[in-house]
Amino acid sequence: MPPILMLDLAAQHAPLRAALDAALQQCLNESAFIQGPAVAKLAQELSEYLGGPHVVPCANGTDALQLALMSLRLPKGSEVLVPAFTYVATLEAAAVLGLTPVPVDVLPTTFGLDPQAVEAAITPRTAAIVAVHLFGQCADLESLRRIASHHGLALIEDNAQSLGATFTSSAGATWVAGTVGEVGTTSFFPSKNLGAMGDGGALFTQDSSRAELLRQLANHGQTRKYHHEHIGLNSRLDTLQAALLRVKLPHLAQWTTARQRIAAQYDAAFAGVEGLMPPARDPRSTHVYHQYTVQVTDTARRDALQQHLAANRVPSVVYYPVPVHQQPAYKYLGYQAGQFPVAERLCHTVLSLPIHPTLAPEQVACVSDAVKSFF
Repeated sequence: MPPILMLDLAAQHAPLRAALDAALQQCLNESAFIQGPAVAKLAQELSEYLGGPHVVPCANGTDALQLALMSLRLPKGSEVLVPAFTYVATLEAAAVLGLTPVPVDVLPTTFGLDPQAVEAAITPRTAAIVAVHLFGQCADLESLRRIASHHGLALIEDNAQSLGATFTSSAGATWVAGTVGEVGTTSFFPSKNLGAMGDGGALFTQDSSRAELLRQLANHGQTRKYHHEHIGLNSRLDTLQAALLRVKLPHLAQWTTARQRIAAQYDAAFAGVEGLMPPARDPRSTHVYHQYTVQVTDTARRDALQQHLAANRVPSVVYYPVPVHQQPAYKYLGYQAGQFPVAERLCHTVLSLPIHPTLAPEQVACVSDAVKSFF
């Protein structure tokens, strides 16, 4: 049996090697390395995959969040509600714009924003909510959209980890993650479910005027060459990355199915294991399993499990070991330990196991056996 990896991009790319090489060669032949034809083609194809929103490619997922907030034209100091359990880029994008990120606690099961906590955090200075679709499934989009609409707030969706996930509303409508709020964002970081071979990102919106503004903001604020209507960023997706992503996009659905099959195998193996909590599912959301994240009782137990797995040559990762409000960079916000108890507890109890489309059933069984032998 080959070694078990958290992510095996070499194995995932191997069947696509001829097509990836051809895409690279075409880019070399065209030599349009910035804003080449592959960028617009990727935007169109990704729009079709997501049900028709406007798609604006950009340089990376963090820029996508920043551009989304820039498009709102918020006054300095405006408050942006963000999950207390998330990757730091969610706060970073607001902070660098002079906005005030306001952490909000999350649900202990699905890790998304707790709608009741969001309601409680709203002040006269609140301008936007950033919902993070973490680890592969949607946050409570229906509640968050209702809250945002009721209070006149913008809803931004950080969909870096859940591309292709859907949410079923109480009325039976199917919403595609990243296309419900004013702007959705994603990342093409290589480890993502649809990953580039370098950095990359994109924004989604149903509003054609906002899409045009986002295109301008991502290209130095230009309305046409050398005419700058806005202060913007240099945040363009390289043609080469777009070309490679076009090769991979048609395979995303089958890769998602493979991830779901692996998750189901883990679920069956872990059923009834006392002290181990498999990922909870919101029945309204599909799950594309960017991560398969379990919970144990406390830090000591979690760390001991991770060491046990390493001794059995099974990798695992803690996403995330420190809550964002306790990161040194964000101490200026003034939050203290204990203010976001769910997020703080999750940082002590979560552990992500290997999951990727090329993980073989016998490898999944090996991981499962190693986990169960600890309990």
